[in-house]
Amino acid sequence: MKYKVNDKIDNVDVYIINENGPEKVKFLNLIGDKKVLLIGVPGAFTPTCSEQHLPGYVKLFDDFVSKGIQKIIFISVNDPFVLEKWLDANSAKNIDFLSDYDHNFLEKSGFEIDLSAVGLGIRLSRFAMVIDNSVITHIFDENGAGLLNSKAEKVILEL
Repeated sequence: MKYKVNDKIDNVDVYIINENGPEKVKFLNLIGDKKVLLIGVPGAFTPTCSEQHLPGYVKLFDDFVSKGIQKIIFISVNDPFVLEKWLDANSAKNIDFLSDYDHNFLEKSGFEIDLSAVGLGIRLSRFAMVIDNSVITHIFDENGAGLLNSKAEKVILEL
């Protein structure tokens, strides 16, 4: 079952990269009681994610902050090393990247797409959600891999 507005986010294990390499962390420990914008993508370095989805959030970062967003996080099933390189390649220093390589978040959230037909396997579907004090207040769900609802330029207008 997919997450919906007013659901509390599960405290799943995710992975980050720090100065010592990959580290497993609890999702709720990362976000605390902040107002967070979480963006799910099928894959780092994929054309839509790299050319259309991520750039809007990099460009509009300050606008999201002015709307009360305290942290922007991208999550993908890619490993933490790939996500670190994706961050670097896109000058996305203000945005956090989380690896859900073992599908902990994917399975709890229900945001899943099977891209096996194009060699990618099971991935997170594309979405954006606002989480305030661990509770989902907005969901912008693509219901798959499209890019209409979760695009930064659309999300900013809804906040």
